[in-house]
Amino acid sequence: MRLNIFQKRPGITHEGAPARELNAEQKLRRSVLSCLLWENEFYEDGETIADRIFALASGVAPETVAALAIEAREQMKLRHAPLMLVCALIKAGGPLVAPTIERVIQRADELTELVALYWRGGKRPLSKQMKLGLARAFVKFDAYQLAKYDRDGPVKLRDVLFLCHAKPKDEAQAEIWKQLVDRTLAAPDTWEVALSGGADKAETFSRLLTERKLGYLALLRNLRNMDQSGVDETLVTEAIVARRGAERILPFRYVAAARAAPRFEPWLDQALMETILEQPIMAGRTIVLVDVSGSMDWPLSVKSDLKRLDAAATLAAVIPGDVRIFTFSNAVVEVPARRGMAGVDAIVRSQPHGGTELGKAVAKVNGIAHDRLIVITDEQSRDPVPDPVAGRAYMINVASAKNGVGYGAWTHIDGFSENVLRYIRENETFGSLVMNEA
Repeated sequence: MRLNIFQKRPGITHEGAPARELNAEQKLRRSVLSCLLWENEFYEDGETIADRIFALASGVAPETVAALAIEAREQMKLRHAPLMLVCALIKAGGPLVAPTIERVIQRADELTELVALYWRGGKRPLSKQMKLGLARAFVKFDAYQLAKYDRDGPVKLRDVLFLCHAKPKDEAQAEIWKQLVDRTLAAPDTWEVALSGGADKAETFSRLLTERKLGYLALLRNLRNMDQSGVDETLVTEAIVARRGAERILPFRYVAAARAAPRFEPWLDQALMETILEQPIMAGRTIVLVDVSGSMDWPLSVKSDLKRLDAAATLAAVIPGDVRIFTFSNAVVEVPARRGMAGVDAIVRSQPHGGTELGKAVAKVNGIAHDRLIVITDEQSRDPVPDPVAGRAYMINVASAKNGVGYGAWTHIDGFSENVLRYIRENETFGSLVMNEA
């Protein structure tokens, strides 16, 4: 037996704990489903993550890439990471390209984003399947949606229309597309257009709220503007609670809005609590472990005041049922199992944000009676992580780091949408599903 040879060593986390060996699909899932493309994370820069996603997707079966792109867009509510997967799918070719593009593109600006991403290494011809997918997606959008996203970027909507040779579904759409080409589409009735034209803030927001023309994300992002400009409080609060168009809003958006406009926190909390009511109750006792280490304090994006911890804490604060919540860093601390904004605050303020001693935390809660263990973390443990004792144990990964620890005896889930909780319920009701990576 030769000894003077290199031995294959298992991967390690960024903090040094042994990581699980993963197959290509598992590596791809953990890189994608918590990824805001191009945004730096605590341990890795956005360019590295994006390059890894493309490289891994190029080595995975096209059927897997197509399904993951759709899951990332529809379930995890991501926008740009699915487009990167689509680019890898285009490179592989085949009949899945067109239907995947048609399904993944859900906003008109994603037509131009996809082409720009496809051309990031230089302009090149579009494949027949790519053109077909773009053409099918183009017909989904009306005049308002096209006008709203008809921007003066390197790739314009008219450019995509010329490239894909889309056919209008009727004469009315043909006329809309002619106006798009001629750049004569009527300006969309949005708050950006109105305010850039010098309109009064209070009057603009009041009118758009009354006419139900303000999208829910735009509502959340403009609460401070509305408060400062004196928009009628009843109009604003009724719109918050009504949650029209909230189905694509990630839970942490409510926390961001409350921090920007504390005046409206009671109504934002009420809206966030509706997310809990939409979740199925989980049978038995659930223990939730939330990572509050220093790496979780990294911003979700360069333009965001929210951190990965905020996303994790909000997810923990909407888990329904009989729940005990613990946080871990260098210590393990139990916090009141509060719901909504109060729960987020309790988690974030529970202890100093230091190291990631996940192994110690799991060992401690293993000694407490429970039916289910849910860990919400970036998985970059400093110490080895033992297997859970509960038959139902889930590791929810909220970052895109290359290596992780929550496999093997764990059911591993990536993402910080509330849909991960819906998956847990379905997994326990119907058995292992596609997201189970154990």
